[in-house]
Amino acid sequence: MAVRLLAYEVADLCLGKPPLSPLSAASATVRDAVSELKSSGESYVSVWSCDHSSPPRKNDCGECRCVGKICMVDVICYLCRDENLSSPSSAMNSPVSVLLSKAQGVIRHVEPSSSLLEAIDLILQGAQNLVVPIKTNSRRKLQKSSITSHNGREFCWLTQEDIVRFLLSSIGLFSPIPAVSIDTLGIISTEFLSVQYHSPASSAIGAISCSLADQTSVAVVDDEGILIGEISPFTLACCDEMVAAAITTLSAGDLMAYIDCGGPPEDLARVVKARLEERGLERMLEEFTISPNVPSNSSSSSDEESLSPTASLPRSGRYNRSSSYSARMVRRAEAIVCHPGSSLVAVMIQAIAHRVNYVWVIEEDCSLAGICDIF
Repeated sequence: MAVRLLAYEVADLCLGKPPLSPLSAASATVRDAVSELKSSGESYVSVWSCDHSSPPRKNDCGECRCVGKICMVDVICYLCRDENLSSPSSAMNSPVSVLLSKAQGVIRHVEPSSSLLEAIDLILQGAQNLVVPIKTNSRRKLQKSSITSHNGREFCWLTQEDIVRFLLSSIGLFSPIPAVSIDTLGIISTEFLSVQYHSPASSAIGAISCSLADQTSVAVVDDEGILIGEISPFTLACCDEMVAAAITTLSAGDLMAYIDCGGPPEDLARVVKARLEERGLERMLEEFTISPNVPSNSSSSSDEESLSPTASLPRSGRYNRSSSYSARMVRRAEAIVCHPGSSLVAVMIQAIAHRVNYVWVIEEDCSLAGICDIF
């Protein structure tokens, strides 16, 4: 198994990769980041330390460096800070650097010749994205759409999802482990982020930020510990910055309904506006236009052997999302769940199918047992 994996290089995973839109850490603002996210259609935009207006220096390999990544969740959490609620316009004009994570090692630069095992080691050490320089005269011909160019240099961007997808294509090499249940493997974590259904959504801001950093989610549970849904950064990343107003004024349960309907339901849009006025946050109303939308029904996902991969939890009072406010790729509103007896390969397929790094683990009564992280 190790011999075969050693034969693969990082460059083998770069073929067909879409680019992440770059921003300059020196000049871009939060508003620029929002504009780039909306226009690019990507969930993330990369932030670089190089000056894109200057010509590259000959033989200077260290001039352009990716220093972080930003998604709409970073913007939303920043706007929800107490000091920014009364003046969102000023917050939007802040330098983009205020959104960058302080965590070390999230972004790592690697060479195209690095082995797949080296890439896996970096991911296990906490790296979420691997930036790969591509030489124009490389023997591997990459599609033009898979390149991000900076001052004459070209880069590809690999994620944890890319690594998992690649491993799934060779899942037979790991036999018999993929067929073993996640309970037997001991990979169900009982440490997870959660918020009560009726609690203010604003009380979950810290948890949302942590879940974004950990690439997990925030479970929404009732008083009996039953999983009702989730507030997922993967979902919020597909929304607009105006969701900050909803988080400021709604409960966790109402926030799920707000973001589940491809735009806020008319009644919740009125509630948000009224509560902003009550709290004297008219400037937030001026900055963001909150327009209601008409929800539509959609399906969701659940476990593997006994249920279809797209089946939903047998739980009433759940909300469904068919789309979001932006053109970016969206995923279903229902929490992705499995059971302790689910096999590892089934859980991996569920996560990849819904483009998340985790799957919630529930008991037969829908009580939340834990979470299974793919990495």
